[in-house]
Amino acid sequence: MKHLWNSLNIAFSMYSRLPAAQCDWSEENTKYVMCFFPLIGAVIGALCFGWDALAGYLGLQSPLRNVVLMLIPLAVSGGIHLDGLLDTADAMSSWRPREKRLEILKDSHAGAFAVITCAAYFFLMYGALDMITGKLVRVYIFTFVVSRSLSAVSVVTFPKASAEGTVAGFSKNAQTRVIQATSTVYLAACAAAMLALQPVLAAAALGGAMLTFLWYHHMAMKHFGGINGDLAGCFLSVCELVMPLAVVVADAVLRTLV
Repeated sequence: MKHLWNSLNIAFSMYSRLPAAQCDWSEENTKYVMCFFPLIGAVIGALCFGWDALAGYLGLQSPLRNVVLMLIPLAVSGGIHLDGLLDTADAMSSWRPREKRLEILKDSHAGAFAVITCAAYFFLMYGALDMITGKLVRVYIFTFVVSRSLSAVSVVTFPKASAEGTVAGFSKNAQTRVIQATSTVYLAACAAAMLALQPVLAAAALGGAMLTFLWYHHMAMKHFGGINGDLAGCFLSVCELVMPLAVVVADAVLRTLV
């Protein structure tokens, strides 16, 4: 039980700014880190749901509501996943050989394409959140658990771009089957809840997540020879944009058909 508790604290200290106890990052303590990674998504989803309810109760206008909804995941995660998206944007936009792209991922400086991608990302997210209201919110809040569950699966399943780095380290020490089983349980629970609430919208969101997951694998293998922390962060960020966009599009289609 001590190793599980330590894995939980390592997951929260590494991938969030939420309070976590300090513990040794030993091989034993990092075996189950990815099992607890999706729980950070549950916290984000709960905070987004609470803020949406509070904003509605106070009658706050959509600009403030939307901006805070965008900032909650960023504040909780500390921007670690968005950083992966921006580094990947720079690497992919370089059109350089694989080795050079991997070097760009390690570069701490933000290039022009990272800035452009960041702006485009938040514009699209704002537009999606502006339409995520009422019943759509109940589907949206699960996206943070779904994205992290799929990311956890990729960490212990996909080939690695390098033998170094946090992802490679976690993967090496991880209990692969336990993490795969735990992530499957998270995904099944989220899918069941989403489908029970809004079947069509949930199907659109889950479909968007799976397509993003397939794109992630293809992109990582073709251009980098595997995954690392930046690519995993890129996937998570893109997945959390694609899912609400899929919900919004599906809802618009349904309303046109009625």
